[in-house]
Amino acid sequence: MVIKKPILIVGLMGSGKTTVGVALAKRLDLKFYDSDRLIEDQAGASIAEIFERDGEEFFRKVEAKTIQRILKNNEVVVLATGGGAFMNEKTRRIAKKYAHSIWLDANIETLVHRVEGNENRPLLNNKNRKRVLQELILKRYPVYAEAEFKVNVNNTSKTRITNEIVRLIEND
Repeated sequence: MVIKKPILIVGLMGSGKTTVGVALAKRLDLKFYDSDRLIEDQAGASIAEIFERDGEEFFRKVEAKTIQRILKNNEVVVLATGGGAFMNEKTRRIAKKYAHSIWLDANIETLVHRVEGNENRPLLNNKNRKRVLQELILKRYPVYAEAEFKVNVNNTSKTRITNEIVRLIEND
């Protein structure tokens, strides 16, 4: 199978973007990038530290530029994004033009279970995680629905999710 465009993976924190992205890149013999890791490497700080030091607005600008640069680069890669990345209208427009976008759709129970005990989530730290995730679902899922493909990730393995993504792209 020949992939002609980058694959952009979107979804809420805990949906499995990095896990699925790594498996998908391996399966398709492509490079894998995680936008959060790229930003952390560039800044020499964690996402939580960037949020604390520079604020969410600054982070979102850097995030958008990083993702847009990779998508416009004409390199066929798998790119997992931060949960808020697809909320940027310009990022969505560029994704539609340059990439296959995949929304990993997870229900609230799956998300809460997967983020349990993880302290590297600035939007969740010291807050009621279920309530914050529910608010994010209400705000972000209508926007994630603009992705080219939607894959349900509840109660299924990364192998099945990866197979589904490959099938969707093959049939495109």
